Amino acid sequence: MHLPMTLSFNRNVVRWIIIISSFIIISLILWNTYIFFQNFKAEERSKMRNWSFAQKEISITKNLNDDFGELPLEIITSNTTTPMIKVNDDGSIDYNNIDEEKAKDSLYLVGLIEKFKKENRPIEIKYKNKVLSMLYYGNSPLLNKLKYYPLALLLIIILFAAVVYFFYRSAKTADQNKLWTGMAKETAHQIGTPLSSLVGWTEILKTEQVNPDYIQEIEKDIDRLKTITERFSKIGSAPTLEKMDIVEATIDSYDYLKSRSSKLINFEIIIPEHQIFVDLNEQLYSWTIENLVKNAIDAMKGKGDLKVELFQVEKQVFIKITDTGKGIHKNQFTKIFEPGFTTKKRGWGLGLSLAKRIIEDYHNGKIKVLESEIGKGTTIQITLKVLS
Repeated sequence: MHLPMTLSFNRNVVRWIIIISSFIIISLILWNTYIFFQNFKAEERSKMRNWSFAQKEISITKNLNDDFGELPLEIITSNTTTPMIKVNDDGSIDYNNIDEEKAKDSLYLVGLIEKFKKENRPIEIKYKNKVLSMLYYGNSPLLNKLKYYPLALLLIIILFAAVVYFFYRSAKTADQNKLWTGMAKETAHQIGTPLSSLVGWTEILKTEQVNPDYIQEIEKDIDRLKTITERFSKIGSAPTLEKMDIVEATIDSYDYLKSRSSKLINFEIIIPEHQIFVDLNEQLYSWTIENLVKNAIDAMKGKGDLKVELFQVEKQVFIKITDTGKGIHKNQFTKIFEPGFTTKKRGWGLGLSLAKRIIEDYHNGKIKVLESEIGKGTTIQITLKVLS
């Protein structure tokens, strides 16, 4: 026992190391991206300040009718990406790297100025303490793309993590299914040996002075065990469906369960007198009815009324099983069919999930909680297609 526990502990440690390491790496990537973004933003502001100095130089030299040289003009014309609006002291507006058609609308420019104010602090172009103009500028297209890079990176990481998780979950589920299938088939194999002995002992009892009714009941239980063995042996294999009378199949399951249930349960069955044919695997269908009836009896704690009703509406046949048990909360109507869900202290919560798989996956039908009321009981309904 010590070795498996150690291996399990080591796997958990490795798993947590991977999770923590991944978190640290992601945090570092996002932090470095943020720092790079801020540095790039600071560099753009530095370029815009140089642009404002060049603009001031040009404005001053124009007023003095002097030659402003090539450098200021080179700085002014070098900016081809960053959108900007220059509001002069006389109220006139100059702009650069903004759509010409949209810029004709003064309200559009006012809106852009407000937007640029939020993105970057405006730059004053001053000369001798007098503000010649205000420069408003926005983020360049490259900076805008870089701004969303951390989000894109985070989304990619989340998607990658989701793919890994679902792959791991699917692989784990597949392994569990293989395990359960192997266990079921092994159980069927183990039951087969004592079952053969019971058949032999029954034949011996027939030669003795034993009440034939007792032997008949024993044979019924032996046949039931054979059915259970065949059920387990077929787990993991595609079941064979045959055209069968569901009325007769339901009566057989009902009679067997009634004769072996508590006398405190008041059984009732309502069925049509005519045959109704459906594609059916009788063994799996009887297993479903058995699970539903046993769950109903458990809900009633072995005492109450249980009704099985079967009827046809056009091309569908409905089987309703109603009990007077403790009932189910509405938010649990679908949860009760999930593997592992149970309200009982004992049990693995596989009965109803198995019933759902048999009816919906194998018989292309439907199973659901039709109605339920706390303290009054529950009705579960099965729907199958009728053969024409």
